[in-house]
Amino acid sequence: MSIEVANESGVEVDESALVELAGHVLGKMGVNPLAELSILVIDEAAMAELHEQWMGEPGPTDVLAFPMDELRPDSGRDEDSSPDPALLGDVVLCPQVAARQAAEAGHAAQDELELLCTHGILHLLGYDHAEPEEHAEMFGLQDELLGSWREVRRKP
Repeated sequence: MSIEVANESGVEVDESALVELAGHVLGKMGVNPLAELSILVIDEAAMAELHEQWMGEPGPTDVLAFPMDELRPDSGRDEDSSPDPALLGDVVLCPQVAARQAAEAGHAAQDELELLCTHGILHLLGYDHAEPEEHAEMFGLQDELLGSWREVRRKP
């Protein structure tokens, strides 16, 4: 996988953990190892601008996903085909918003960024949560992926 992180937020984040997490998620989802993903970490002002421009909503948000190519995880293709390499797109994170959400949830800001990164990647892969069934599927998968990631991280 080619996973690039650009931190333009002025906030220190564990970029290597985000790269490792993204690789874990993409691997678990059966995405071709030649696929490319960009993770952009930006400040609240830049996120508010993107949020307004692309979603028509005021103020900063925690994560935005901008897909490039339509991809399907393993379950979306037959057994004899291999996944195609592709440019997945961009996951845009705002660590200031993530830090506030983390404080409210009672966990570390990095944990919140990892949750948001996973969430953004799932959006790039075509998952959504507008309908109750979609919500249950996407958030269940998000929890499963984060759980397996954290299990891998705990091993020496």
